[in-house]
Amino acid sequence: MNTSVNNPFLQPYATPHETVPFHLIRLEHYEPAIREGMRQEDEEIAAIVTNTEAPTFANTILPLAESGKLLERVTTVLFNLMSAETCDELEAIAEKMMPELSEHSNNISLSPELFARVKAVYEQRETLTLTPEERQLLEKTYDGFRRNGANLSDADKETYRRLSMELSTLTLRFSQNHLKETNRYELVLTQAEQLQGLPPSAVEAAAHTAAEKGKEGWVITLQAPSYVPFMKYSDCRDLRRELYMAYNTQCTHDNEQNNFDIVRQLVNHRMELARLLGYTDYADYVLRKRMAEDSAHVYRLLDDLLEAYTPAAHREVAEVEALARRLEGDDFQLMPWDFSYYSEKLKNEKYQFDEEALRPYFELSRVKEGVFGLATRLYGITFRRNPDIPVYHPDVDAYEVFDTDGSYLAVLYTDFHPRAGKRSGAWMTSYKEQWTEADGTDSRPHVSVTMNFTKPTADKPALLTFSEVTTFLHEFGHALHGMFARTRFQSMSGTNVYWDFVELPSQFMENFAIEKDFLHTFARHYQTDAPIPDEWIQRIVDASNFNVAYSCLRQVSFGLLDMAWYTRREPFSGDVAAYERQAWQRAQLLPPVDGTCMSVQFGHIMSGGYSAGYYSYKWAEVLDADAFSVFKQHGIFDRATADSFRQHILSKGGTEHPMTLYKRFRGQEPTIDALLKRNGIK
Repeated sequence: MNTSVNNPFLQPYATPHETVPFHLIRLEHYEPAIREGMRQEDEEIAAIVTNTEAPTFANTILPLAESGKLLERVTTVLFNLMSAETCDELEAIAEKMMPELSEHSNNISLSPELFARVKAVYEQRETLTLTPEERQLLEKTYDGFRRNGANLSDADKETYRRLSMELSTLTLRFSQNHLKETNRYELVLTQAEQLQGLPPSAVEAAAHTAAEKGKEGWVITLQAPSYVPFMKYSDCRDLRRELYMAYNTQCTHDNEQNNFDIVRQLVNHRMELARLLGYTDYADYVLRKRMAEDSAHVYRLLDDLLEAYTPAAHREVAEVEALARRLEGDDFQLMPWDFSYYSEKLKNEKYQFDEEALRPYFELSRVKEGVFGLATRLYGITFRRNPDIPVYHPDVDAYEVFDTDGSYLAVLYTDFHPRAGKRSGAWMTSYKEQWTEADGTDSRPHVSVTMNFTKPTADKPALLTFSEVTTFLHEFGHALHGMFARTRFQSMSGTNVYWDFVELPSQFMENFAIEKDFLHTFARHYQTDAPIPDEWIQRIVDASNFNVAYSCLRQVSFGLLDMAWYTRREPFSGDVAAYERQAWQRAQLLPPVDGTCMSVQFGHIMSGGYSAGYYSYKWAEVLDADAFSVFKQHGIFDRATADSFRQHILSKGGTEHPMTLYKRFRGQEPTIDALLKRNGIK
């Protein structure tokens, strides 16, 4: 049977910029294309291994870097859609193929013949004439083999194979369970009094969701655009508690989606794998390839933040509790399902800042124009929607991006609204990364930003909250990192950087959210076209540090939990929820609630690549505050500063050590001072 017949993965993509032909891809195409991709990569590896010439950079490292393009083409689409537009059939394909893909990957990384050739080139590195990027590729390749078990004994290699295969299956099951739990829950409201306190936008959205699901009344879900407004505005404390408990007990129930044992297996497998490779624990294994370098530096950052922010955080919580007691009585105890509600009341009282009143000024298409326009003003790039580029769902738009000289730069997909087949949260990914062909052709990237913003209703367009505008800027910062990539090797382009550096471009962009000159470029009332009033912008600025210390300690608590799981040196068989409570206790500001557990739904650290890396958000926050201070000094739209940021950081990917790149832009190492100053702590 000819597997290539009618399989779009196995044909040249006859689409604009060779974008993925989503309209042609069917479920039955994945498995044969994956198998063909593995077969081709096996042939490519065999050609390297059987080469009778002495190993060189040209005959070993380069062809290895070029291998597996077809397999990557297929699996990129599969795993991206597993997050953005999944279904039971797609998940079944992934579950079936994951062990085989893991085995295939292990066959390459554990090949003694291939590693012998890579090692031979690596040992000549001091005498080779290589560019800095080639040298980085050589070191990254050798280190990848070493960190993936190439130096292990045959018996230990078999253990490594088993652990890595089981981890790939466990991470998939963890994510599937969480998505199913999120989609399963509905809070159905049938009486108008149950809607007290909710703004009209939330009521309309709940009615719209109910109609979509064929239900009477109003439906609240655990997806952010539904959950967050309810917790913030609902006057019904019992319903807030019910929704809070539903959200925070996901994957703890006595059903097939329970993740307690999966968490134990994930942390134990990762610990065992790290110890097998000669590291003290999994954090030690991860952090050797991070700016932080080791657990001590991570804990130093978390401890410094705790010391700096804890006093202010306790004052913030006390202020919220004082307001609650003034409204509810002196014996009122503030619980976690109360905090958003009374915080919002306090913010309105202090700053007259009402996110709902701001919504009409943040109509999605206008926000998009504003964010795209910011990129045009900073970097000279422009965006043109191209309906001829296939997309994977009608909600998705595809744009061609052009550089300042008019040349084609990238494709950008935008996917804004929640749906059943889409996981929660917001993320950026690539369907194709950038690289330079052997003949010098610059092969440009295809980048996607995926979010879960408030949906349009029957009589209103999508009106975003200020928080959603900030999220858009964040993910768009990642997208710029991908789109500006200009490197030789794909494995170093775009966001292929140290994990604690990858959040710099995204968090840097968030700074613009409170800049009046930026907001004035797009924030206009969707009905009257009136610009957002200056006094409202001032309220945004004044409120930007509201509960900033509480938010910091919340992030620190996640970092402490992450590090507690991955600095373990003994297998864990205990109570996951009890261990969690102990791990983050010193950063907790509200009473713990029995029955709740975050670890079982904490996809970032269990299945999403941030294992022993959640501290990266705070690490990058130090960098982004420091970097934006340069823009504040020269002007937030200063083209020369932006060009320097693009040249030294956004376009370089992982071609050099991130601190080298950062110092080239900044002229010095970052300090925590700019962050403390921005947050009003110092």
